[in-house]
Amino acid sequence: MTQLDDAKIRLGVSACLLGQKVRFDGGHKLNHFVRDDLGRYVEFVSVCPEMECGLGAPRESMRLVGDPDAPRLISSRTKTDLTDRMQAWARGRIKQLAGEGLCGFIFKSRSPSSGMRAVRVYTEAGMPAGRGVGIFARMFMDRFPLLPVEDEGRLNDNGIRENFVERIFCLKRWRDTLAAGATPHALVRFQAEHKYLLQSHSQKHANLMGRLVADLKKKPAADVWREYETLLLETLMVRATVRKHCNVLQHMMGYFKKSLSKDEKEELLEVIEEYRSGHAPLLVPITLMNHYVRKYDEPYLKTQAYLRPHPAELKLRTYVA
Repeated sequence: MTQLDDAKIRLGVSACLLGQKVRFDGGHKLNHFVRDDLGRYVEFVSVCPEMECGLGAPRESMRLVGDPDAPRLISSRTKTDLTDRMQAWARGRIKQLAGEGLCGFIFKSRSPSSGMRAVRVYTEAGMPAGRGVGIFARMFMDRFPLLPVEDEGRLNDNGIRENFVERIFCLKRWRDTLAAGATPHALVRFQAEHKYLLQSHSQKHANLMGRLVADLKKKPAADVWREYETLLLETLMVRATVRKHCNVLQHMMGYFKKSLSKDEKEELLEVIEEYRSGHAPLLVPITLMNHYVRKYDEPYLKTQAYLRPHPAELKLRTYVA
């Protein structure tokens, strides 16, 4: 399997989630998973829109007002309109971030600057509706529509957390592949090593990517790599499901038709069924599959990113769906 470059994954993050005291009240919103667990593998690029556009901390609180699709950023006490100031800063900061090689971004949930969804937008009469997007977050996601993004609130959901981390690690492997040399052999190898990971997200997209690689010589190389990257990021946006994981595991089991004993086959089928029925986490069949890969020295499966998409220390496949 393609190995990650020694450089850590570069990940954008709202500064308050790292424990920086940048909130309107002078406090922070430290998230231990983000800073302590994920931080072992990530180089953070911290961003605080309010501090960076010169509002300071502590400061007057702000909220979004008006049309949820194009709200204004208004200070709560003095009713100062800060929209233009925030947008002007965001345009320059996003231009800088485009050169940072980010593999994703973790936003502060429900923030009027950085919330990526469900931000309260108030009417002129003061009635809230939770369907807005923070000023900076909206501009960032418009500029990088396929980049993995989440907020710390959604990362409390085990499935969303696992999917986000899988996406950023896969994007890092892709970036490392490009950096090592965009050759036809490198693309074929990346596709082969990620076959089952891609299928666990979307068989349709995996097939499109397979055909693109098979017809590599029919298009200019730059077009192929650009199209492949778009398909890769779109594929990873599709959530893997229990059914798709079970299909992948059963396909992988086919590599052991002549190797596994009757008891071993029954055991593997049993743990796949336990996972399918919600009585065991994905880690159980994955661990047994890895055991058989080592025991029977199955060369193709040894390369599969699906079996080790992210560090085991993050414990992301230990929940029961």
